[in-house]
Amino acid sequence: MVKRAATADYAGKTVEDSLEALCSSEVGLTKNEAAKRLRQYGPNELAKKQSTTPLQIFLAQFKSFIVLILVVATAISAALGEWLDATVIFVILILNAVMGFIQEFKAEKSIEALQRLASLQAVVLRDGKETKVDAKELVPGDIIVLETGEKIPADARIIEAINLKTQEGALTGESMPVEKQDGVLKAGLPLGDRSNMVFSGTIITNGRGKATVSSTGMQTEIGKIAGMIEEAKAELTPLQKKLAHLGKFLGLVTIIICIIVFFTGWLRGGDPVDMFLAAVSLAVAAIPEGLPAVITIALGIGVQKMIRKNALIRKLPSVETLGAVTVICSDKTGTLTHNEMTVTHVFVNGNVLSVTGSGYSPDGKVERGFDPLLFRIGALCNDAHLVQHKQGWGVIGDPTEGCLLTAARKAGLREEALQKRFAR
Repeated sequence: MVKRAATADYAGKTVEDSLEALCSSEVGLTKNEAAKRLRQYGPNELAKKQSTTPLQIFLAQFKSFIVLILVVATAISAALGEWLDATVIFVILILNAVMGFIQEFKAEKSIEALQRLASLQAVVLRDGKETKVDAKELVPGDIIVLETGEKIPADARIIEAINLKTQEGALTGESMPVEKQDGVLKAGLPLGDRSNMVFSGTIITNGRGKATVSSTGMQTEIGKIAGMIEEAKAELTPLQKKLAHLGKFLGLVTIIICIIVFFTGWLRGGDPVDMFLAAVSLAVAAIPEGLPAVITIALGIGVQKMIRKNALIRKLPSVETLGAVTVICSDKTGTLTHNEMTVTHVFVNGNVLSVTGSGYSPDGKVERGFDPLLFRIGALCNDAHLVQHKQGWGVIGDPTEGCLLTAARKAGLREEALQKRFAR
């Protein structure tokens, strides 16, 4: 049975002891064992909030203080027999809620689709062979292959490191890449000093290596941070704060005026019941029932403009905040690009040769007059593998090395034949 030890425990163990504690070996787990552990430990993903139901999204449209005042005004109007006023306010409230619901429901579905599309993958050793799997299928004891440019999918103890460096700023705040190694360290070191560990969510900036997964999901360091964030209350946007303040101000002013009207009329000899009804009618009339609808329409227009700019808005009040943003910093890999490298030109012997095709598909050719030695070197000094899926061609390993293999194939070379001829 795999021990659910803390990450720091593995930093103080040798490679052999770590593999033994995780009931694994340098050739990885079998597919059957991996499936068994996946059922035992669950998927390698951060805990998600319970998905919001359509009813919850609809009811959330009535949480605004101004909207709550209008709900009270509707009830009072109906109680006083002012059915026209009650109906008008009720219709405005429903239309306002429907407009907000439609936008937020569509945004939730779009975000769910994007999350499924952007699922992280990892290269693992299963039955002794390198296999690409969804990162959520990783389990403790898996051997993962680490390549430059990839995001680390789980916390793991390094068992092999070749010029390996990672960017751990997201966890430790350290801006410089951290050099990694596979030696033994003192147990209980701070996170930033565990140079024989790699952590989920960090990026490999240089080198390559292998590591055995020690923690997955919420047991990872990034999972612990996510757990603390989950407990924090969501902050209101500036617009929501202003609207809440406006609603409270209008409510307070209206109540004060109604009290003045009631007591003034009563002291001047008016019937108390008539004065109360007059004060309540004044309160209903003073409330700007069209304000929520106007705000929703204005925000909806802003959302549509941002959608045309390929910006997806989950919550309507966020439009005001996002509208003030001037710079967006994003991890471009897989977001702004396809995470595919392609050789398009080769400079050799003073000449520039064109290479056709795109991605990792070997369909294409190199312009005549090329020197095969250059492509041969690119294929031999290489640790990547090209694989063909139903969706097309892909690479297991470094994207740059993958594109060099693709270029070699376009030049008529095959890495299998080259490796037999020039064995390492």
